[in-house]
Amino acid sequence: MPIDVFDAIRGNISSFLGGAGVDLLPGDTGIVADDTTLSEIVTIEGRPYCFLARRSQLSFTRSEKLFCRELLTAFSGLFSGFRQEGYTAHFRTALLASIMDITVARSLRGDQRKGFWPIQQLIQLLKNLSYQRYEGKPATSGFIIYRITPSLLRKLVRERQHKLIPIQPYVEISPDFFCNPLPYRFVAGNNLFFVANIQMQVTGVLRTSPAVMHTDIERLTQREIFSIVRRAGNGAFAVTVNEASEIEVLMSPATLLVRRKGDWAIFDPDIFRSFLAGSIDPESIDELLWTVYALSKDRHGTVILIYDKGARKLALLKKGSVGGDDPISRFLIGNVQKRTISDLKRTGILLHILSADGMTVFNKSGRLMEAGFIFDTSYAREVVTGGGRTTAASAASYFGKVIKVSQDGPIELYQDGRLVYRFG
Repeated sequence: MPIDVFDAIRGNISSFLGGAGVDLLPGDTGIVADDTTLSEIVTIEGRPYCFLARRSQLSFTRSEKLFCRELLTAFSGLFSGFRQEGYTAHFRTALLASIMDITVARSLRGDQRKGFWPIQQLIQLLKNLSYQRYEGKPATSGFIIYRITPSLLRKLVRERQHKLIPIQPYVEISPDFFCNPLPYRFVAGNNLFFVANIQMQVTGVLRTSPAVMHTDIERLTQREIFSIVRRAGNGAFAVTVNEASEIEVLMSPATLLVRRKGDWAIFDPDIFRSFLAGSIDPESIDELLWTVYALSKDRHGTVILIYDKGARKLALLKKGSVGGDDPISRFLIGNVQKRTISDLKRTGILLHILSADGMTVFNKSGRLMEAGFIFDTSYAREVVTGGGRTTAASAASYFGKVIKVSQDGPIELYQDGRLVYRFG
């Protein structure tokens, strides 16, 4: 029965792990885990079962492994609560609706024995808010949950040049916290955030300093809030509802749990670092991966090729360019060619280049080779076909690593003509 019930959430887990194949097998199979195989033993009603996850090319990260362990613990606990015969369908429904929320809450409480239910209440509150509209616009808000003393929190805020407005007495985060629009209209999770302790009591409102300058990419990826979370104690986190009505959970080290289109996904930089390792320098990888997330969040599509050959061979793969022979287009592209990813990001140009039509091509040194590039797919072997971006991404991946962002948000990684990972 556990295996039959597991089928109800197989798709959710596979999606969370970027498209990995997942299974639950009876007994201790003795399968040895390696970089691309995740194997965990779970005991359900006194019997051992083996959870397996496999994907090609990409190793499983520490965050993914920890999340799966929490998920299996939750699965075992829920299953044991539905022992009565005839309630299998009820259990499958409850499992499908709740297990990912439960796992997220368990992950956020860390090693603490307490704290699950208050965190789950906060997640549910923000899930409800993500469906809320005010005068036709999505409701947004944000919370920073700290695990240090109030005095250390005040010191942290001063050091980061922000302002903390205390609330006395503390306000409980209850289901009716957003019963009127003022809390989410005033504290919208952009430069104003509620600050709460782990008991889910709001102790103040944080206003980020205008003196802390950010690029569009840093703003979209909440880099300053990550900085606060990193210093706010072991297990601290922030959670927001953004303008796309998604829930973003910011954790340390910089990792995101994202609830998008009703499903949870993990944006783990280590996955992208593993994928791009050896193709481009580490600094460029970090600049690029957060830019890609910013595009995904802002719903701008793109295709990026990290080309591993010379410029002359690239010319053979060119079918055309978005600007054609237009002199202004040639001038603009020529002005940014050979500049590094870091330089383009620092000057605020990178996001604009990537969100334009056509493929963007970088070399192994992280320097821009082409923008608005139209790839000649006839040079590739058999490819994954679909829309224009999918076909181009698949074909181009025979000549280097490819990252594709769809206009509706998903991020896909391609290698050797195949899709190897998908986020969102």
